[in-house]
Amino acid sequence: MFALPPAFEEKMKKILKEEYPAFREGYELPRKFGLRINRDKITPEEFEKLAPFELTPIPWVDNGFYYGENDRPSRHPFYYSGLYYLQEPSAMTPANILPVNPGDKVLDLCAAPGGKATELGAKLHGKGLLAANDISGPRARALLKNVEVFGIPNSLILNEVPAKLAENFPEFFDKILVDAPCSGEGMFRKDPDTAKAWKPEKPLECARMQKEIILRAADMLHPGGMLLYSTCTFSPEENEQMISFLMKERPEFEILPIPERYEGFASGRPELIEKEWLPSELWEKDIFDDLTEEQKISLKNCVRIWPHRMGGEGHFLALLGKKDENGKLPEMYFYTGEEGAFRNETIPAVKAEDPLKNVQKEIRKEKKGKKNRKGQPSSGELPAGKKSGDLMPFITFAEDLKVDWDFSRVEVRKGQVYYVPAESAAVRGLVFLRNGLYLGEIRKDRFEPSQALAAALKKSQYRNTIDLPADDPRILHYLKGETIEIEPEEAENSKGWQLLCVSGYPLGWGKLVNGLLKNKFLASWRLS
Repeated sequence: MFALPPAFEEKMKKILKEEYPAFREGYELPRKFGLRINRDKITPEEFEKLAPFELTPIPWVDNGFYYGENDRPSRHPFYYSGLYYLQEPSAMTPANILPVNPGDKVLDLCAAPGGKATELGAKLHGKGLLAANDISGPRARALLKNVEVFGIPNSLILNEVPAKLAENFPEFFDKILVDAPCSGEGMFRKDPDTAKAWKPEKPLECARMQKEIILRAADMLHPGGMLLYSTCTFSPEENEQMISFLMKERPEFEILPIPERYEGFASGRPELIEKEWLPSELWEKDIFDDLTEEQKISLKNCVRIWPHRMGGEGHFLALLGKKDENGKLPEMYFYTGEEGAFRNETIPAVKAEDPLKNVQKEIRKEKKGKKNRKGQPSSGELPAGKKSGDLMPFITFAEDLKVDWDFSRVEVRKGQVYYVPAESAAVRGLVFLRNGLYLGEIRKDRFEPSQALAAALKKSQYRNTIDLPADDPRILHYLKGETIEIEPEEAENSKGWQLLCVSGYPLGWGKLVNGLLKNKFLASWRLS
């Protein structure tokens, strides 16, 4: 039988009561394996036709699938081309539920390794800003890699504490996701070592940390915005009690109902904030006495995912709205007059546009160097301090790109070329790993494109492409960093930079010389 800590079992018996036996039996069932489609590169329907392994849709995640335990999707070329992310099915839920639209300024505050950040970024379709932060340096580097593999061009990758971010970004973001560091009780089946390391004090330790995190997140949310708080634990201290703490400290926040709530979702538990559940080491016994009955009832709008009820591990999430200066909640929700009832108003879909297209027009603008009426650089002109000659190797390379560059957003730092997001962010004084899309490097008089640029492009956006099927053995040789042979009819041009694609999706760069494609796939991304 799966070993659980005795103190944890006693706590769960108290929470679940007659449902506990079914919960306990669930630990004897095998865990589920999931992958989530990159909706900015491919639709779920398109991927099902391409998939080399059997998939079963996850019923509450529109772009999520189960795959078999014996499959190895992390070694398939489609994984390296950023078509999907491997993620535990329940963990897909928070980013799937948070309503993000192209043009939003979005923050994932505790983002590493990037499972939720990549979904938020894909929803933006290159418009707006994705700020993804993690306090750990090594984890932030893993986050950067996953965001770049997904081809998200409008990203800001940070390595900061929440308090420092709150100083720079007061009421800045439209949407914020807080997947808080937690005691991990919901992941015991997936990771038995977590169960072995659990101790009764762990939820209290995490809750003390979460109090600071959720308040700083609240301070960074623009009035009229939405915050999604989630954990992968069952502890009331980290869940309903933490949401109640936020409503007490920031009364402008209200819990919103989850749109299109899946039938398997369990409701939040208002009774878990009653005095008998409040640990004295964390709360004063009267801390929630001044919450209104409506606020307490609204805790039912939170979601608990129980592993014995659904095909995934344990999770908790709450969607909150921050009232604007007129006291109104976000527009997509309004009160219907019934107790605890809201109606969901669909936000009109914003047509996704490629963030990169049609370069020739902008190059002509850059060469003309015209000013707008206010004397500021026009959209195609280099910003002040950047000489045309500094960027000429990149401009020459860009002639083969069908991309609509705004050259005022191109920055050169020590020979490295970046395309910064259109939504400016106050990054001065902050530790960040990336601000925008890393385009490549200027070495002497030549430009070498980056792996991140390849991931952000579509096949149609580069003039010279080589497209091989996923089962071509040369693809695996390429992913291992080897030179591969290319037949004359497989390349549109016989020499120079080539964008190698797998079944129509960009994989990386190579340089074609005498029928050999010299490998330019980033060494740290290679298949081992």
